Amino acid sequence: MSVTDSTGGLSMTDLLANSSVKTSGTAANGLSAATSSVTGGKALGKDAFMKLLVTQLKNQDPLSPQDNSAFVAQLAQFSSLEGITSLNTTVSSMASNFSSSQALQASSLVGRSVIAQTSTAQITDPSKGLTGTVNLTSSISDGTVKISDSSGNVIRTLNLGTQPAGSASFSWDGKDSSGALVPAGTYTFKANAPVNGTATDLATYLPATVNSVTLSQTGGELTLNLAGLGPIALSKVQTIGL
Repeated sequence: MSVTDSTGGLSMTDLLANSSVKTSGTAANGLSAATSSVTGGKALGKDAFMKLLVTQLKNQDPLSPQDNSAFVAQLAQFSSLEGITSLNTTVSSMASNFSSSQALQASSLVGRSVIAQTSTAQITDPSKGLTGTVNLTSSISDGTVKISDSSGNVIRTLNLGTQPAGSASFSWDGKDSSGALVPAGTYTFKANAPVNGTATDLATYLPATVNSVTLSQTGGELTLNLAGLGPIALSKVQTIGL
């Protein structure tokens, strides 16, 4: 038997249906209001997420409550959000500690001598000469290191001779090809050797003094400012001396 009200002649089924529609509308309005007030157009955080979840539960249709599996899925999302937030905090803390460590490391490098991958060297006292190294990817039977002054003139050529793969050292006494001491200044060293029958330029490692250090503002590596040579990445340094 159908039960009707006094005004519309609606059945109980119709009343329940209307009630369901109205409740669903309330839930939608509640969620919309909560979303607007909580997020303010910003990314959804964990507190806002929980507030929206509670609002959804308060405004759900009592005749058709939320499925348990859907609720568990939302809780899992909240747990993931909480974990990501905690991870971000931890990573930020680690980055801050790393920056502090870099600053301490940087302060200890100023004034130190280093052997860095570079093709130029600042010679302040030619009588002391210079010792450098060449990186060999394979053994060579012959090779040279040509030394040029600031004008690009080759003043001396050093022979490397036969060398196995690895690091090969060379020494310059600070003199030109005529045997005279060169003036102080900046000199360029270009190493070359035949590798598999092809003339190949080789990486040179030369001494320098660290004047200052630049810390990266984006979390990158340190940059060393070498006397007379300019900036060079810390990864280009082979040896750090006293």
